[in-house]
Amino acid sequence: MSTAEPEVAADLTGDTVPPPREHSEAASSARRGMAAVAQATSRLYELVEEFDHAALREPSLLPGWSRAHVLSHLARQADAQVNLLTWARTGVEHPAYASRADRDADIAEGATRPVQLVRADLEAACQRLAVAAEQLPAAAWEAEVTNSVGQPVSAYSLPWARLRELWVHIVDLDRGVGFDDVPAEHVEVLIYDAVLYYAVKPGVPPVRLTVDLPGGRQAVWELGEPTENSAEVRGSANAMLGWLTGRETGSTLVGQPPTLPAWR
Repeated sequence: MSTAEPEVAADLTGDTVPPPREHSEAASSARRGMAAVAQATSRLYELVEEFDHAALREPSLLPGWSRAHVLSHLARQADAQVNLLTWARTGVEHPAYASRADRDADIAEGATRPVQLVRADLEAACQRLAVAAEQLPAAAWEAEVTNSVGQPVSAYSLPWARLRELWVHIVDLDRGVGFDDVPAEHVEVLIYDAVLYYAVKPGVPPVRLTVDLPGGRQAVWELGEPTENSAEVRGSANAMLGWLTGRETGSTLVGQPPTLPAWR
């Protein structure tokens, strides 16, 4: 809407109605999230360009998955988010995946493709997600949808969930990129996400986390049921993220990190 247009618009009865909201906190958060997603996606593309057929078939850090499986998963997860954004835009339920079995079968099938098709599939899926997010009306970012594990979430949280998927699986590609490479402006969001995940997950041992955040700040969290014998662990947000996601042992952290339940 141009600045020359009136503050309100008249409907057919002559009453005034508010104009469509061009901006909202939800939409602003989503835009920041998609900008972060674009940055992480560019980093992913740089790695993928290095892979030949043989490298793509090598194991990833995920047991039982090759690098091709990881990339196929990232493509299908982008399409799953397009489904959820369609749900947010239309109000008509569009599940992330038809079923868990269909998801797994699609990932397995995609992992068998030649390297050129794996790249093309990934890039096309990422582009579909970018277009769907760009075209989503501001108000639709406030809609509630159900994510792939059955949890109700706000649409504006989806870009940040995508950012988590990208960085965790970029590390899983085992190509020399680690959590220390996550930009400072994004690592704080990801560490909050990881802590929140374990804050509500059953079976977490009592542990006090002291996290050194970018800019010299610090955050402290208690996970599990605090006791006088709670473990105490301290370290940078990047190192803590590596441990919480199960991709690193926590050897660079101060203290003795306990064994956590499996990540997601």
